[in-house]
Amino acid sequence: MIRRIFPHPLLSVVLALVWLALVNKVTPGNVLLGAILGLVVPILTAPYWPRRAKVAHPLKIAEYGLVVLWDIIVANIEVALIILFKRNRDLRSHWITVPLDLTSPEAITVLAGTITMTPGTVSAMLSADGGSLLVHCLHTDDPDGVRDQIKSRYEGRLREIFQ
Repeated sequence: MIRRIFPHPLLSVVLALVWLALVNKVTPGNVLLGAILGLVVPILTAPYWPRRAKVAHPLKIAEYGLVVLWDIIVANIEVALIILFKRNRDLRSHWITVPLDLTSPEAITVLAGTITMTPGTVSAMLSADGGSLLVHCLHTDDPDGVRDQIKSRYEGRLREIFQ
């Protein structure tokens, strides 16, 4: 019975908190509406979640978040310097194929999203078999180094979290 009312309890809490953050005002009405959204949205979307992602090490999520946040800050500075000081003819854009050891669709989605959120890189395509990810890099002299960095900084941590 509880599983039917709260099919995804963490999602319910996150939705309610995000709603309160978006309205930027904690009133009884906003709390009530956030609670209603937190209950209704997971119930309506539950049929589209046939199986739940397994999180092996939840505390590793915080570590991953800090690594990603740091990389986003550093990449913003690097891209700003590229835009300000590099001439177009000096840019070395590359398409990089990143072979994946991840098998969980949720982990692959988080990896692709992380790459896209980091300025200077974008995930363009997942291979049909899910075995590799095509990434575009704005500027690099070492495409293999970018691939290795993605695998070590992100994929390794996601493997610990999800598998």
